[in-house]
Amino acid sequence: MGSFSIWHWLIVLVIVVMVFGTKKLKNVGSDLGSAVKGFKDGMKDGNAPETPETPAAPAQQMTNATRNDANTVDVEAKSKS
Repeated sequence: MGSFSIWHWLIVLVIVVMVFGTKKLKNVGSDLGSAVKGFKDGMKDGNAPETPETPAAPAQQMTNATRNDANTVDVEAKSKS
């Protein structure tokens, strides 16, 4: 009862072929393959190949009031490369 035997999978395969037909299954397989290939190519190329890098924002000037404020945290932001 735990797992299906090879005969169960063969019966399921025969029913699927009878319902959908071999031509439609071939088209689904090729569409799925091209989608996986496109996904892999997209992951290899990066997030957006056509977008140019945006220039970094100028550093903000700190006033004496914010420098002496106890709630202010001094951090340096770096751009992701």
